[in-house]
Amino acid sequence: MKVCLVGSSGGHLAHLYMLKPFWKEKDRFWVTFDKEDARSLLKDEKMYSCYYPTNRSLKALIINSKLAIEILLSEKPDLIISSGAAVAVPFFYFGKLMRKKLIYIEVFDRIDKPTMTGKIVYPITDKFIVEWEEMKRVYPKAINLGSIF
Repeated sequence: MKVCLVGSSGGHLAHLYMLKPFWKEKDRFWVTFDKEDARSLLKDEKMYSCYYPTNRSLKALIINSKLAIEILLSEKPDLIISSGAAVAVPFFYFGKLMRKKLIYIEVFDRIDKPTMTGKIVYPITDKFIVEWEEMKRVYPKAINLGSIF
């Protein structure tokens, strides 16, 4: 199984990194911002840099959509995992068109309100994971696995 882990640097990247027991033995690659924290954390990992800032940026969406198509066609992952933020959107939508499995993990600090990215990708994910039971009112089909932390 080949896994694509896609997310913003900072907290979103740290969130995905905490899934190491799941991904450490898998063929994998990362898509994130080319920032110091990402370069440091992923120094021994295969990493693709995406365009940022992404939030509410049409320019970023267009550039990252092109990157998503190129990377997904080249790498051919079986599974795409993200915890946000906006960079996940084109990877999820193009991934869905390419029949990839999609898992989205809503961030820990959202207890009863959705993130913008969560709202956008919720309809197309294969598994939507929340970390608080209250979030099941927001995302009725979500799975509550509790805290990753």
